[in-house]
Amino acid sequence: MRSTLTLFILTLGITYLSCAQTVINPDDAKFKLLFEKAADFHKKTDGTYDGYRIKIHFGADKTKAREIKSRFLSRYTDANSYEEYQQPNFVILVGDFRSKAEAFEYYKNIFNDFPNAFIVKDKINPIRFPELSNK
Repeated sequence: MRSTLTLFILTLGITYLSCAQTVINPDDAKFKLLFEKAADFHKKTDGTYDGYRIKIHFGADKTKAREIKSRFLSRYTDANSYEEYQQPNFVILVGDFRSKAEAFEYYKNIFNDFPNAFIVKDKINPIRFPELSNK
């Protein structure tokens, strides 16, 4: 009985110690170096990184490309859309997906409306989180 109680107390103490939080000191040299490297990376890449988008249109007619972009935006408000000119075509790309699997899941949702769409590798924008207001 006494050994069971001792084992229980010892287990409880180890569990408590393993849940301790690590405090990050922003004045630490390693933290500053990491922050500088991240800032340098974003300057060099304009904050973009490799990912995937879905190409829903490409063609020489600018008006048709804009119509397709408008049709997409009216039906799907949860993804960004991008209009690019890749000579000699106007291209409409949608989404900022980090993996091909994520892009494919979204592709399955839009396939019925845009049957000629396909997934392409591209530079994507980082996810923007809404600003939190201090109330």
